[in-house]
Amino acid sequence: MNGEERLLGWLARRLPGGGLGDDTATLPARGRVVATVDQQIEAVHFAAGTDPALLGRRLLAVNLSDLAASGARPRWALVTVAAPPGFAHRRFFSSLLAACARHGVALAGGDLATAPALHLSLTLVGERERGAASLHRAAGRAGQALWLGGPVGESALGRALLERGARLERGAVQLPARLDLPAALAGAARRAVRRHLLPRPQLELGLALARARRAGAAIDLSDGLAKDLHRLCEASGVGAELDLAAVRASAPTGFAALAVALGLDPGALQLGGGEDYVLLFTLPARATPPQLPGLRRVGTLDDSERVRLRLPDGRARALPHLGWDHLEPSRRA
Repeated sequence: MNGEERLLGWLARRLPGGGLGDDTATLPARGRVVATVDQQIEAVHFAAGTDPALLGRRLLAVNLSDLAASGARPRWALVTVAAPPGFAHRRFFSSLLAACARHGVALAGGDLATAPALHLSLTLVGERERGAASLHRAAGRAGQALWLGGPVGESALGRALLERGARLERGAVQLPARLDLPAALAGAARRAVRRHLLPRPQLELGLALARARRAGAAIDLSDGLAKDLHRLCEASGVGAELDLAAVRASAPTGFAALAVALGLDPGALQLGGGEDYVLLFTLPARATPPQLPGLRRVGTLDDSERVRLRLPDGRARALPHLGWDHLEPSRRA
């Protein structure tokens, strides 16, 4: 168990009713009101000099993804901005307000401060629809099918490209000439950069799962498929077998070839790259998922209490805890 998991476990034992669990907290309003908080920190989540307008959209998106995993509709937000002198506050807030309007979110308040480096935090409150189920990571059961809401690894590839000089300027991704990518991979590279900088939370999928009342467990993939699958299994008291071939097949066109061209391992990116912001969820084995694009069955829950990776040759091995640990940032896949 890593540093972040140890601290969360310590806190959970000291909070009333167990306290911590999912990425959202259900408030005592007949189980329908949920809240979440997330942050974006300069030099941790984004590079210095990133456009404040982009940060406004991204800050909301990562919180919306947590609400998607709980099957809730977003309602209100509180924002904290701690920024160095000269930060373009109005550009940031104009972008944040526009993103809030697109998702029906009212900015209800917040706090401003001066800080040596940019630190943004957003608290988001949502509401479950009447009659809809509550989605939780602890609701998985042996025999359920494991589903991915979309491709994984592409965001991590986009982060790697940004570290090598790619930029999003005036809505267009600029790739540095020194990458010297073939034309066939340039489009995949631009998609990956946009995927990292402008995640698309799967609110529609979360609402559909909650309305159908058939889903078992759900979690949004922010820290890596492997790590978040372990979290889902631990919370649900089950094991799982993840099909590597199915995960590979979910990748968008050009993903694997681009990763290899950059000297990166496509499998490691898919299993532990993180910041995918798609949903990992379970359904009864014979249940049909919502009719939305990109969904793929990638495994099965079982009663083994072990999480295994099924290789394309049929062999299985233990799935390592690849992914991001917020208290030990060097431990990334």
